[in-house]
Amino acid sequence: MKSNLSISQNNWLRNSDLFIIIIFCCVPLFMSFPYRVNIFLSWEGAYRLYLGQMPYRDFGLPMGFGYWVVPAIFFKIFGPYLISLVKAQVFLNFICALSFRGILKKLNLSDGVRIAVIIVFCLSYILPNFWPWYNNSVIIWQIVGLNFLLGFLNSETKKKYIFLFLSCFFLFVSFFTKQDGGFLGFAVAAALVLYNAVITKKWKDFFLFFLLYIIIAVLVILPFTQYSFGYWFNHGQPPHTARISISDILGELFGASQWIKFYLLLIAIIVAFKIKNNRSFLTDRNEMIFLLLTLGILAEALIFGVTSYTPPDNNIFFHSFALAYIITGLSGITLINFNRFSYFAGLVVLILFWWSAGYWQYINRIVMRIFPSETVQKSNSPSAENVINRYTYMLNLDSNYYEDESTWTTIDSLKSFQKIYLPPSTIAGIQRLKKMDALKNNNASVLNMTELTPLDYEFGYKLETGEDHPLWDHLGVCMFNKQCDDYCDKIKNKQYDVVLFEYIPSLNNFFPFRIRDSLQVYYKKTDSFLAPRRPTNGTIEVYVK
Repeated sequence: MKSNLSISQNNWLRNSDLFIIIIFCCVPLFMSFPYRVNIFLSWEGAYRLYLGQMPYRDFGLPMGFGYWVVPAIFFKIFGPYLISLVKAQVFLNFICALSFRGILKKLNLSDGVRIAVIIVFCLSYILPNFWPWYNNSVIIWQIVGLNFLLGFLNSETKKKYIFLFLSCFFLFVSFFTKQDGGFLGFAVAAALVLYNAVITKKWKDFFLFFLLYIIIAVLVILPFTQYSFGYWFNHGQPPHTARISISDILGELFGASQWIKFYLLLIAIIVAFKIKNNRSFLTDRNEMIFLLLTLGILAEALIFGVTSYTPPDNNIFFHSFALAYIITGLSGITLINFNRFSYFAGLVVLILFWWSAGYWQYINRIVMRIFPSETVQKSNSPSAENVINRYTYMLNLDSNYYEDESTWTTIDSLKSFQKIYLPPSTIAGIQRLKKMDALKNNNASVLNMTELTPLDYEFGYKLETGEDHPLWDHLGVCMFNKQCDDYCDKIKNKQYDVVLFEYIPSLNNFFPFRIRDSLQVYYKKTDSFLAPRRPTNGTIEVYVK
């Protein structure tokens, strides 16, 4: 292939980002996965919607239920299995990547830069997110909304108002998935609409944007106000505590966020160069929308990393937006044409090397078989003596809790756990639960306060419901003193035939300790086994009357 070949002259190369998106999104469909921390919550919410339960009437949660809608639909299609959550995330990733591609095309990026940035987006944000999680879904719906918003801003026909409606709808879905990320996404969108109104003098569009958003919010929220919506959906008000702190944000800005500050430095240099060569830069509508979007995403990523800190890299989406602006700006300064195949190929090679962590976790499974390393399996193992390497921190783990992940296996006899790796101790515990006479009775009253929520489906017992029933049991997050005291009273009155409780001493009331204290007084513990955590630092305890 000739080095002077232009990507834009070849239809296959110009649209290769579509094939890249499809390949990256479909990778999880061909894999098995270890049980992931917090995936129990994704399953539980989707399962309750799958059963036809209504949020705020049958269960409470401190956010909207937008996150669980797509997983619940996939439960209806494929069954209430954990692997159905992976399939749901494949769909969400595909929608997200296509929307991001749409944003790049509406910003008029060259084909070479667009494809390179899509590779970054897939490696950094699509490939690692094979399980659904609300801190990921809130960004996905936001990107969808921003894509439609740019369609509105770039259109001069009447169909632009369809784009505006869709933008407001998906931006609200983002907010109704998670308040912090959803609000920040709305703020970025509002800034773009405001700038566009100032430049074009079309103030009607600015007010219509807010009006449509408010109408959609009212129509969605109003039916739930007859239940306990006001109690649950009120982050920052009692009994909830605020997640946002100015001091925390300043600490993140000045004490960390090295990549964000580095990108801001490069953007400042590029903007200074552009202003020097284009005195009307600030009134150049296309230039400023690109800049405002990029700066807005960087500001959001900074704040979102403070308010939603699980997992630690959930704000990694900012890399792709920042690189889109920086590479485009540098190509203008250096006059490098990334549509030329030689320059494009060099850029892609550098990106693949830079973001190798995204695919190395898959390749490493093969490498470790060819070049195995000496690792310490257990602190009481004879092989632990005189072995010092980067893995010896495992010696600090209590041997009663630690179980080597390489021994995890699947339990395909239970449909909801198929293709999911679990610790052998967890599997053995589940097998013992299957033999319990109390759990063979579908009328049994069971409290499952563990991360093994798919057992609700496997054993078929009736789920507890009510306006005051929390969707999950983390004290101070989705359960509060009112609900905790209610559980303790029910345990005291022995309303449950069987209670499954997960004890994680290293986490502060992830499952409330006082409930366990009540169980130890009024119930009898008959069994215990490891929880499916990495590292396995939790124990599932079985209590009967």
